Order: sequence, then structure tokens, then C-alpha cells
Amino acid sequence: MAGYNRLTLGKHGQFATRRGKETSMPDQALQMALADGMSRRSFLKALGIATGSVVIASQWPTSRAHTATPPGSDFQLKAPEPNPKRGGLLRYSVHSAPAHFDIHQSGTVANMGAQGPMYDNLIRRDPRDGQTIIPDLAQSWKISDDGRTYTFFLRKGVKFHDGADFTADDVHATFHRIIWPPKGISIPRTPLFSAVSDIVILDPYTIEFRLSEPRPQGFMLGAFASGWNVIVRKKTLEENDYNLRNVMDYPGTGPFKHVRRVDKEVWVMEKNPHYWNKGLPYIDRLEIYHLPPFSPELGAALLAGKLDYARLLDPVTARKVQETPGMTATDFYQSVIQAVWVNTEKKPLHDPRIRRAMHLVFDRPVLVDVVKDVAPMMVGGFIYPFSEWATPTEELSKRLGYQKDPKAAIQEARRLMAEAGYPHGLKNLDFLVREAATFKLWAVAIQAMLKEALNIETNLRTVQISAWFDEAQAGNFDLAISAIVSTLMDPSDYFNAWYTKDGPQNYAKWSNDQFQALVQQIDRETDTMKRKALVRQAEEIMENDPPLLPVSYEKIYDGWYNYVKGHNPYHIFGIYDVVRWDTVWLDK
Repeated sequence: MAGYNRLTLGKHGQFATRRGKETSMPDQALQMALADGMSRRSFLKALGIATGSVVIASQWPTSRAHTATPPGSDFQLKAPEPNPKRGGLLRYSVHSAPAHFDIHQSGTVANMGAQGPMYDNLIRRDPRDGQTIIPDLAQSWKISDDGRTYTFFLRKGVKFHDGADFTADDVHATFHRIIWPPKGISIPRTPLFSAVSDIVILDPYTIEFRLSEPRPQGFMLGAFASGWNVIVRKKTLEENDYNLRNVMDYPGTGPFKHVRRVDKEVWVMEKNPHYWNKGLPYIDRLEIYHLPPFSPELGAALLAGKLDYARLLDPVTARKVQETPGMTATDFYQSVIQAVWVNTEKKPLHDPRIRRAMHLVFDRPVLVDVVKDVAPMMVGGFIYPFSEWATPTEELSKRLGYQKDPKAAIQEARRLMAEAGYPHGLKNLDFLVREAATFKLWAVAIQAMLKEALNIETNLRTVQISAWFDEAQAGNFDLAISAIVSTLMDPSDYFNAWYTKDGPQNYAKWSNDQFQALVQQIDRETDTMKRKALVRQAEEIMENDPPLLPVSYEKIYDGWYNYVKGHNPYHIFGIYDVVRWDTVWLDK
């Protein structure tokens, strides 16, 4: 179908060396920036940051679809290289420890990175290219001519790690919870399946998903293939009242089995000797270490040889890895937005003029520069800047709120504040900050920008990741800064999840009837040009009535020793869909 001939939107950017300090920002500078009235340039001077190094998305390559014909029951994965070696231990790190253990309810790689190797999906993205959609627990599938019925034919003889047989009952229970979560359960991927009206088991190894109206095939298959949608035993869900947040070791069917876990340190897994994909996995043991992303600790562990592979490296470490013989580093774009939510249920923050004023005084090139030695970021708005749906970079860079020179934007922001009845600013706003180097640096910078430009005074309140999401869901904040992910880079995914009235990640509780109606049109439209026009209309609404305040978009740095084979991080769709390590082997 026009506009949906992609099963992925994987991105690849060549590793680029940057000049910059090789030290993280000192705490002393953070404290200096807290002073009321500090100017933006003084703030940067205190941090010792030059403002010349700015990352703005431009000319990002678009990866075409790899549409796979369902290969059937004989399909088996294997490593991309000939004669892979067997055995050995892979030591890996991607994130600090997860706040809970329910993958479906999660929105962070802390869960997928640590738990993903123990589970399978209905269908998946091929880890060898990160893009092609291939069979998994479903050995094949068919789609009705009218696009309203997806039938999956399941593998027979697959066992969960506890010895139980895998059947269509488990697929039904898994997706019923994802699509229609029980009370008290929030699942970020629910909006992907808004068109699904029924799930029907035809026999123990055949299951149908029936849609109330057709959706583009690429979108639906991408939704089913999401790494987040791991298949869980029906009995496991029933025994735990459909909430797995506190269940550490629930059985999967994946290539690795749980051995032990040391809280906040390491998760140890061993090869599943009864894995249905014959010959996989190649390695005997997997140790996943819980280290903070973009942290000096993570980089030091990799460079010291205590890890074989690390993800979410800081740029300084990535440069060192690239310069080290026998090691490789690469970067790629990621489906994550860094943003500030403004609680629209609190006055006067419900007023679009107040939120647009805040939006306009974010000096985004500066915000990107503030964290350049901590995490690689780029300027963007409400749409992924490296996607085909984005406003062209040249056009975006001329728009108020995205310009290198913020003077005109600040002038308009002050006019809006006066028009809203707050020419002298606001005081004592609660600013909820997620515990991480990037968010803490940004919070201080944004605090200074709001104070300097609009006399808006905020009180920073930093909390751990689990507390941040609890507080955000409960609406216990005025402003809140964090990051959220989307399953796909298609607007029908994240527009629904992030921006619609009932979206599971709409922490601001934002609602706009005109936007809501446009999203429904975007979901149904299959003509690319017409769909882009609708997306542009939706973007204009958000610019004037912001559902959140975009801070930046990120790239990811991976680093590894060259003896780690069987992986391909250069073209992967994202860090959530290729985390099983089943095709990885060690050439040593």
C-alpha cells in the first residue's frame, strides 16, 4: 500500500568523531547554574561548554522495507557468517536495573535489554539485518484480501522453560492483555492494536486477529513484530492476576534461561538446550550487567575488558573504542524523544499560550550542546527528525523555537505570557526530574532559560526512574522531564501513544479535539502524500498547543570487541527489537 511499503524504518549513521571535553560536567557547575537570573551564556560558561558544536538532524538516510514472504515451518535462523563457533560467555551491558519485571508494562530498555533473551515473539525482526520481518513462534501467516483478518500458524513442539507446551492459548492471553489491559495495567503498545476487534483461536496452533477496519499491512506486521510483545504463558498471567511487575522469573520460550540475578548488579542466563530453533544459541552463557547508560562506569568496564559488548555508550568512550585496535564502535538513530511534560490539569498551565511560551524559549541547539559529551542528541520537534514524516531540517531551523538565535522566539513568548495574564511570570513550579546525567543537566539549563526569558521559577525534584513514572502517571508534577519510546517511527504509533487524550504516555493529560480527529484520519490514510499533509496539519496544532515540550532526539553508540560476531548493529530498527543474542558467537 502506498505509504506503508516499509516493515521497518531502520536508520544508520556513520560513526562521527566529535571534538569536545573528555570529562563529564562537574557538580560544582550544576550548582552554579541554579542561581536565579543566570543568563544562558553564563550558564554555559559555568559548565565550560562551547556553543559551536550543534547537532541538527539533516539528510538522514531512509532504509527501505524488507518485505519477507512467510517462509513456513522449515525456517530456521543461523548466524550471518559461515562456520560460527560454539560456546563461551558473552558479557553485556545496556542499562541500569529495571524498576520492575513486566516487559509489557515497560517503556525502557532496562527491561528489554535484561529480559529479552528469555522470550520469543509471534513474529520478529531478523537480528542479522534488524529490519526484515521473519517467523518466530508463528511459522507462517496470511492476511485476508480485505486486510481485516491476520491468521498466524504456530509452531508445534515449542516448550516454555518450565516444560509446559506453547499453544494458541498463550498467544491469546498475551495479546488480550496488551490490547485490552485489565484495570490498573498500563501498556504503552496498546494503541498499536486499536483496530483489533477480536482474537479467535481456531485450533491449538492457529489464531486469528480480526480488525474492525483495515490498517496498512506494514504497520500491523511491525506492531506484531515489536520486541516488546513477548509471548507469556497464559497460566503465568492467571496466577499473577495479570500483573508481572513483581515476578522476576516468569517462564519464556526464548534462547536463554534464567540462572540467577543479583539486584542492581547482574542477570545471569544459560543456553536453552531445548530451544526450538535448532543450533541456536551459539554461546553457552550470558551475563547482563546493570550499569547506567552513557555513564563513565559503563565505558570504563568496556575499555577494561570487563564487558564484551556495551550499548548506550557516551560519545567520549565511543571515540576511544573507535581508536582502540581490536574494537569497533558505531552509532544509529533511536525511536526515543527527550521531552518536558507540562501538567495541563493545573492552572494556568492548561492555557496553550503558557505552554507555547515555554516551548519557544527552549534554546534547543544549546540543549543539544549541553549534553554533547554525555549523550549524542539532535534538534527536533514533535515528529522524529530523521523520519520521512518530518518537516525538512532547513524549514524547521527557521521556525520559532528551533532557531540558533532565540531572540525572536523569546519576544513572541513574552507576548504570549502577557496575553495570558502573566507578564511577570510564574513562581514555585514543581519540576520533576528523572535521575540521569542528561536529564539533570537539561533540567538546570531549562530552569535557567525559563527564569531568564519568562521569569518562570521552578523547583527541581530529582527521583529515580521508577518513582518518576509513578509520579508522572499520577500527575504529581507541574513540569516533568524524561524520555519515552515508540515501537515504530510511524506517526500512527506515537501520535496515539504520546499525544491523544487516552494515550498511555500522555503524562500531561493533553487533549485537543481537532488533533484527535486528524489522528483518526492519519491512521486510515494509505496515500503517502495525503498522509503527510495530515501529519503536517497535526504538527501545526501541536506547535501552537503543545502536548509536551520537545527537548531533543537521540542517537545510540554501541561498542564491542571484534571477536563478537553474528550481530549487525549498523542497520537495526531500534534497541528494543534485537536483544536476544541468539545468533551471536565468539571468535576466540
